[in-house]
Amino acid sequence: MVGALVVILIFLPVITIHEYAHGWMAHRLGDPTAKEAGRLTLNPIAHIDPVGTVLVPIMLLIMSRGHFAFGWAKPVPINPSYMKNPRRDMMWVGLAGPGANIGLAFLSAMVLKMGIVPAGLIELFTIIILINLILAIFNLIPIPPLDGSRILMGILPREQAYAYSRIEPYGFIIILALLWIGLLGKVLLPIVYFLLRLLVG
Repeated sequence: MVGALVVILIFLPVITIHEYAHGWMAHRLGDPTAKEAGRLTLNPIAHIDPVGTVLVPIMLLIMSRGHFAFGWAKPVPINPSYMKNPRRDMMWVGLAGPGANIGLAFLSAMVLKMGIVPAGLIELFTIIILINLILAIFNLIPIPPLDGSRILMGILPREQAYAYSRIEPYGFIIILALLWIGLLGKVLLPIVYFLLRLLVG
């Protein structure tokens, strides 16, 4: 349980940075919504979702005996109508969150490779890298409302993108079903551990 607590304490700032990156990118592209809502902040309290940030990660950690978890923060409010090119700009907004997590994983790995991390903290840094990779890869799944769907809808022709966006009300159910049957873990975890070995190995 101590291990699960450490993971959750790391998870909170990681998802905060993920959501902040979305809001920051949207703000850079002309959308003030997140800033006006008080969500363009690195204060974790502003981003906590009781279910996605606390309950789901704890349950998954317990069920997987500390091997797998995912969760989410409250989505940063975004209004594409403020953007000059909403389809293109929303792709950048979608990429910003996973991009921030991949950047954090890379920086943490670089610190490890510099050899300045005390032996007692090496496992902690490895967990930080792992959590960032899981969050990034999970969010790149092209199922609405995950970030990967924003990227895909920016690539698809307009009519197909609109048709695809209509599955969003069912997206969470689809994700839970994929997780329940084990397909999500079977697809994601090999990618995550490959990247982990690439960064840390």
